[in-house]
Amino acid sequence: MYSKQADCTTGEQNRDLYFHLPTPTMHLKLADLEDIDGVLALHQKYQIATIAEEDKPDGFVTTAFTREQLTQLIEQEQGLTVATHQNQVVAYVMAASWQFWLEWPIFAYMIAQLPTLTYAGRQLSTENSYQYGPVCLDKAYRGSGLLERIFDFSREQMAARYPVLVTFINRINTRSYAAHTQKLGLEVIREFAFNGNHYLELACPTAKQVAPPLK
Repeated sequence: MYSKQADCTTGEQNRDLYFHLPTPTMHLKLADLEDIDGVLALHQKYQIATIAEEDKPDGFVTTAFTREQLTQLIEQEQGLTVATHQNQVVAYVMAASWQFWLEWPIFAYMIAQLPTLTYAGRQLSTENSYQYGPVCLDKAYRGSGLLERIFDFSREQMAARYPVLVTFINRINTRSYAAHTQKLGLEVIREFAFNGNHYLELACPTAKQVAPPLK
């Protein structure tokens, strides 16, 4: 899914990254408040409550978010990464401490179960892991190599704070499962049921780079 990347320049102050996919030049960065409208528009397009039925087999976002929640994610967690092309948000990744996610019941349940899980030789906790996701790409940019790049960019922002990334995927979201296990290398650490749905919980070390180095 990722290939043919070429030029990149990194802004030292905010760690912005520019790179070329087969056609467009992408800009990866930590989001600021001006990006919220673009993130919400993309989110609504692919969130399970509002996604078009014909798009659902290609993957969907489970969790809903408000403007206030995204503001907190940006200002308090520095956890929202966006990819822009021609000043339009075409992809995003969310990542934050477990504390941020507490208001959603499914995450509160996952937090309570963390001490029962081990990964890479360590018992998981809110101190040594964080919750990654959702990740969302406009379908026009899927298969271009953008997924691995934006995943790595987000992972690198969190790696200094946490050694382990944790996430979950609805079992019926087979497109997302394939992308995360086959392209990003995440590993299933358990299955669980919540609110009538069945999920897979996955993890990976934050020291693990996914995309090949840019040349």
